[in-house]
Amino acid sequence: MNTIVNTLFVGKVLLHYRTLESTNLTAIEYLTKNTPSDGTTIYTYRQHGGRGQIGSKWESEPDKNVSLSTILFPDFLPSRQQFLLSQTVSLAIYDFLSNYITSNLRIKWPNDLYVGNKKIGGILIQNVLSGSRLQSSVVGVGININQAEFLSDAPNPVSLSQLTGEIYNLDNLVTEFCRAFDLRYRQLKAEKYEAIERSYLERLYRYGEVAIYQRQNLSIFAGKITGIAPDGKLQIASQQGLEEFALKEVSFVQ
Repeated sequence: MNTIVNTLFVGKVLLHYRTLESTNLTAIEYLTKNTPSDGTTIYTYRQHGGRGQIGSKWESEPDKNVSLSTILFPDFLPSRQQFLLSQTVSLAIYDFLSNYITSNLRIKWPNDLYVGNKKIGGILIQNVLSGSRLQSSVVGVGININQAEFLSDAPNPVSLSQLTGEIYNLDNLVTEFCRAFDLRYRQLKAEKYEAIERSYLERLYRYGEVAIYQRQNLSIFAGKITGIAPDGKLQIASQQGLEEFALKEVSFVQ
């Protein structure tokens, strides 16, 4: 089933597959064999090999959740600023979910979506660089929608249905998400970088709060998130001064 959505980019070409190992893998293969338009989106409700950051697995019960990948050509974006794309996608998921969740919705650095202390969505972005700019990006998104029980060892998953008690039409939600993503992508294309960075910080989990963290060497410290570096590293102020952390170099304790 191939569908047309009323957007300028994301989801204007919307390709549905009954089952896939991974929407990202399919999107990458599609990109190598075709000339897709900017924003072509592949989705399925039966993804059995999805993964998250650094190879972590993404649990998704068949016909319960949204799994999709969007092919983008953000060649206007310098490679040193590629984290702006991650911020853009995080904000798109936030915008979409905020139609249903009225409190405690946050973006957890770098690009997970949390409600309170539970994870409802995640992102996996695979970029191809050309010189100093991005050439193409495959943006994978997983959002827990109607799943009632999680069986993997993931520590803190939650679904939209668990939070609201409602069951949702997945086709409608895919369309809604594509519209939300399209609006944010157009903001990125218009180079509204400061507005994107500001919106991301305003919605960032534990931003400006004193909390307990653990470094990669297992040392524990109290600190406060003060910002995001241009390369996407998390900036935390502590008694040791201002430190910057890449993915997996720091973890939240409490």
